[in-house]
Amino acid sequence: MKKRIVIMMLALAGCQPKPVKPITDLITRVWKANTVKEADILVYTLGATGNLKPGYTNYRLDLSQSDKATLKDIDGRLVSGTWTVSTDNKRLILDNLNPKPTSTGGIIEFYILATPDGSTFNLQRTAESRKTGNTVNQYALIPE
Repeated sequence: MKKRIVIMMLALAGCQPKPVKPITDLITRVWKANTVKEADILVYTLGATGNLKPGYTNYRLDLSQSDKATLKDIDGRLVSGTWTVSTDNKRLILDNLNPKPTSTGGIIEFYILATPDGSTFNLQRTAESRKTGNTVNQYALIPE
């Protein structure tokens, strides 16, 4: 019995957990909109004709630099600042945005809806967007 326990312990000691990439490594790139929902209404799908909001074709979230973020929203206006991920990996925070988007204090936050895998990044605004009629928006993003 003791021999089995020792063998099992030795076998387990040889197992190494697979390293997990930090979430920041998975999102450090330029993202574009694949689908967008405003409130719960699908307003944009990449490549579709007849989108309710075709302006999302130009939507870009650039996180390609660890110390800089740029966001080109539905209206084509570009804001830039810095980005971080909350310590619990549940929120993406765009801070020190310039020019300051209306009613944001220069900060836009998103809930990270699913752990990104490098090919998709699903976000939801934590607050309403004035640009879209005060709706809370969800973004399914893909690399540019």
